[in-house]
Amino acid sequence: MSQAQLMDGTGLARRIVEETAKRAADLTGRTGVAPCLATVLVGEDPASVTYVRMKQNRSRKAGIESRHVALPAGTTTAELIGTLTALSADPAVHGILLQHPMGHHIDERAAFEAIAPEKDVDGVTLASFSAMSFGLPGFASCTPGGIMRLLDEYDVDPAGKRAVVVGRSAILGKPVGMLLLGRDATVTYCHSRTADLSAVVREADIVVAAVGRPRLIRGEDIKPGAVVVDAGYNPGNIGDVDFDSAREQASLITPVPGGVGPMTIATLLAQTVEAATRQTGA
Repeated sequence: MSQAQLMDGTGLARRIVEETAKRAADLTGRTGVAPCLATVLVGEDPASVTYVRMKQNRSRKAGIESRHVALPAGTTTAELIGTLTALSADPAVHGILLQHPMGHHIDERAAFEAIAPEKDVDGVTLASFSAMSFGLPGFASCTPGGIMRLLDEYDVDPAGKRAVVVGRSAILGKPVGMLLLGRDATVTYCHSRTADLSAVVREADIVVAAVGRPRLIRGEDIKPGAVVVDAGYNPGNIGDVDFDSAREQASLITPVPGGVGPMTIATLLAQTVEAATRQTGA
């Protein structure tokens, strides 16, 4: 069997950002309003600082204004909620990104719920998850939304396929499973308590690895011809899938880096411009 074709998230993300920049420029030209994304960071975790700076830079390139709110590590849940509530009420802000993790002392769910659903461009609120689950208008969690766009780009129709999602996080595993279900896939969720994980994964036509354990999924776990989406990111640019062995079995596979990661940011920017368009009534 020949090696799997790579699913190029970098190239697709570049095209999405170019389209997003045109939409942003059109909106600003028609209304005088520039889309604005507010990023909120608690503490100074080096990886989070880097991610936020990268998102700000990409925003500017796409014609999206960026407002950054840096809060000290000792910020309380109540203080964070106050900041997010104020941003939600500010008509000049169209999207809000709360960078996580944000410290064990903060009630993460309470903080997310302080974001107005119409500004939840990162798709982290209960309202957004409900919209994803019921196929209603709303904003998808960015990584799951990016994964679905990547599948579409490579003509992967989930309908009738068996999809196995390895991971059950609130912003990746659970929502990507619901999006796949909404596209008529038969979805199985796997996690740390799953018995004989390899046997379950071997049944999958579509595998989404999103558990945060390096090279957990190996080539012998992959059904010949399956589509493999590696949404894991571990130190050293290592995914949750053992790329070399999995590529020998799969028909399509995402690289790490260059697969799912760029799609996450592109989805965030596209949803920010969409949020601005809705809020301005344009």
